[in-house]
Amino acid sequence: MEKIYLGKITSTHGIKGELKIKSNFTYKEKAFRTGNHLIIDNRQYEIKTHRVHKGLDMVTLDDYHDINEVLFLLKKNVYIEKEELNLGKEEVLDEDLLKYQILTTSGKKGIIKEIFYASPTNKIMRAVIEKEILVPLASPLVKIDVDKKEIIIDKILEM
Repeated sequence: MEKIYLGKITSTHGIKGELKIKSNFTYKEKAFRTGNHLIIDNRQYEIKTHRVHKGLDMVTLDDYHDINEVLFLLKKNVYIEKEELNLGKEEVLDEDLLKYQILTTSGKKGIIKEIFYASPTNKIMRAVIEKEILVPLASPLVKIDVDKKEIIIDKILEM
């Protein structure tokens, strides 16, 4: 069982036990489905309802129907089992990308040190190819080969 970090419970919403989860997980639509199971403090909770409100994921879990029943979950980290995401062949998690090798069109090799968000929609890869560079993952000059577990970067970006 491989756990994947989704986000953190920030607060409750209303009096009926709804929780706000702050998450910038790439595949939210696959993770926050009704019937999926979230892992909080090594315990599984089934998602009963989900909606998005002001950029936060709002969920109700198991049979909790009152704010007082869910207060113990506040400020906790939320995870999901990787198998439950049902990712397609071309869908790669950031955790898996860190294991990929970088190749450039000029023949140089490198590694990924970190993947982070520069803004809510701009994912950046910190890579080392002779020197450290920052590369936007959404760039048309970056190709991800899932079969070979490689990221190919156009030589223009390695300058």
